Amino acid sequence: MDNKEFGYVRVSSNDQNETQQLDSMYAIGIDERDIHIDKQSGKDFNRPQYQALKLRLRKGDTLYIHSLDRLGRNKKVILDEWKDITQNIEAHIVVIDMPLLDTRKYNDSIGSFVADLVLQVLSWIAEEERMKIKTRQAEGIASAKAHGKHLGRPKTSITSEFEQAYKQWKAGDITAVEAMKKSNLTKATFYRKVKEYEAS
Repeated sequence: MDNKEFGYVRVSSNDQNETQQLDSMYAIGIDERDIHIDKQSGKDFNRPQYQALKLRLRKGDTLYIHSLDRLGRNKKVILDEWKDITQNIEAHIVVIDMPLLDTRKYNDSIGSFVADLVLQVLSWIAEEERMKIKTRQAEGIASAKAHGKHLGRPKTSITSEFEQAYKQWKAGDITAVEAMKKSNLTKATFYRKVKEYEAS
């Protein structure tokens, strides 16, 4: 049986474009039917198309990925998957934008050592970048909150009708249903405004 060539493409979300990765696969001559595409995070390998691809891989086959971070972003899981494919399945991996990471080239111990070293460094960089993104996101949220920006659902304005009805309801003068009618609000909106009003 002839050895096969497969491509794996990953983008983090539906609105990201996989064209560049696909073009690099087509340039090599990989059949469209043998390219698996996932549109989700690279934090782990619980991805349907990646798992389907692994079931198809056989000894001597070659898996192409555009760049190492398309495989994943967590150093340990990248290294574990790399070893599973190259040592357990005995298939090859080629990272298109990093020629040193082409396991077809390395049959000697020095070559394997160099490839392993590069893999360790690049997977570390991928993980560092993932941590930086998370840190920047957290800092952005903290900064927005510090400047009084509301990041959730925008607050609705509190009307004088609501305020008056709220006070009567809280005093026990009217029921909640009557307060809703006085405020001209639905039940869900009324209770949302109550939470906003009490939190302000």
